[in-house]
Amino acid sequence: MWLSDAQKIGVALTTFGTLFMFLGVMLFFDAALLALGNMLFLSGLALIIGPQKTFYFFARKQKLRGTACFIGGILLVFMKYAFIGMVVEIFGFLNLFGYRLLPMVMTFLHQLPFVGNLLSLPYIRPVRVLY
Repeated sequence: MWLSDAQKIGVALTTFGTLFMFLGVMLFFDAALLALGNMLFLSGLALIIGPQKTFYFFARKQKLRGTACFIGGILLVFMKYAFIGMVVEIFGFLNLFGYRLLPMVMTFLHQLPFVGNLLSLPYIRPVRVLY
């Protein structure tokens, strides 16, 4: 399946958003990096699946609790309560995307050239049982 130009930009924005959030956490919950990462992640997601599908994804009745926690966490990060905001945001993220996300991500990581070899090392391979 080929990606359109907007979807390619969306993948890049989502990747940079994840990177900025990771850096924000590594730099002791820097609120500016976390807020920038959140904005990039959400805009990238909207470009990947489209604005209308993004709205319907977050507005589904079954996902209302996850959406409220996710958006509430983002607002807490914007208000400089970075640690509490990230905890609430991660809870909302897990409720939105489900606990089935981790096995899919790990399967994808095993297919990457360098990361797949790293995850297949003898001391790391037994951790695969956890997911």
